[in-house]
Amino acid sequence: MKLKRSKLITRIVVFALIVYAGVSLINLRGRIDEVRSELYQARQAVAEMEQTNAKLEHDIENIDDPDVKAGIAQSNLGLALPGEIVFFDGGFEYEN
Repeated sequence: MKLKRSKLITRIVVFALIVYAGVSLINLRGRIDEVRSELYQARQAVAEMEQTNAKLEHDIENIDDPDVKAGIAQSNLGLALPGEIVFFDGGFEYEN
């Protein structure tokens, strides 16, 4: 009878370890998915920054070009060329 009891306890312990390992693997899988998502977002941010840097480098290299100067004045400073008609969007952005 003692042998049956020790086998039962052993089976219960093994089963509990298997359940624990399964739950741990499921939790790790969820964490891996989260990290992959963060990595994807970071790679997108890096690609956007590289594009911005390339544009800035182009603007710096060609700063004497009148078209580059006009583009910088229009996009960064909100200036317009003489005789140019400017339309304002009626939308407002609110910060919380």
